[in-house]
Amino acid sequence: MEIRALSIQGSYEITPTVFPDDRGVFLESFRADKLAEVIGHRLDIVQTNVSVSSRGTVRGVHFADLPPSQAKYVTTLSGSFIDFVVDIRVGSPTFGQWDSVLLDTVDRRAIYLAEGLGHAICSLEDNSTVMYLCSATYDPAREHGINPLDPELGLAMPAGFTPVLSARDAVAPSLSEAAEKGLLPRYDECLHYYAELGARG
Repeated sequence: MEIRALSIQGSYEITPTVFPDDRGVFLESFRADKLAEVIGHRLDIVQTNVSVSSRGTVRGVHFADLPPSQAKYVTTLSGSFIDFVVDIRVGSPTFGQWDSVLLDTVDRRAIYLAEGLGHAICSLEDNSTVMYLCSATYDPAREHGINPLDPELGLAMPAGFTPVLSARDAVAPSLSEAAEKGLLPRYDECLHYYAELGARG
């Protein structure tokens, strides 16, 4: 398993070692010990989510209030996605920037994103299925979104791609509007929370 830091602090691409044979393939899709070596603490999984999406579906950009927010470890079970991690932490040196990882059933990569980061997925095939391992349970009162088509973000969708959004995501504020409304986490508060998690081990 290889773990590579992405350009957004607190996010990582995980590439497992895949063992194919005439029966199929085997891989370790998640290793808490190896992830803890790079993030500084063990990821406490308290909820798993599975979503199935048709081609063109874009979910996000989603985030939750901190603390506890919600760290996510995301991988694909079938089909393929572009997975975006967006730095929405006010005061961060990479505020407003994003990185992405192709999640598919070829390389079977995963992506980890820390609490306080924004997350979106873009389905490249019909019936693509993604699984999320989450550090906190879903709390609708603490959940927020940013419009994934916000020109200020400039998420790179595939050429000829027609995004399909939920009603909620379609009317979500832009990054600037979310900042003006005080919805976004602060970078210094996120760093303090990460330190707290590291102290817990």
